Amino acid sequence: MEAARQYNVHEAKTHFSRILEQVATGEEIVISKAGEPVAKVVPLHPKVRRTGRGSLAGRIHIADDFDDLPHDIADAFGMR
Repeated sequence: MEAARQYNVHEAKTHFSRILEQVATGEEIVISKAGEPVAKVVPLHPKVRRTGRGSLAGRIHIADDFDDLPHDIADAFGMR
């Protein structure tokens, strides 16, 4: 994993908009004071890359007896 980019407080104040753009693309940014890391700016919600509906069509098979409960388990739950 790549190390987080680091800014000192003055740089962070000066380039706050740029930092937010970087975070929006998934980067993590560390803010330091006197060379010591004090905060990390991270994305709130990582973007989920979806390929669209039906992307697993034809790749998943559900057996015909999927909903049938085995007799021993049905007995254990008093369902027979």
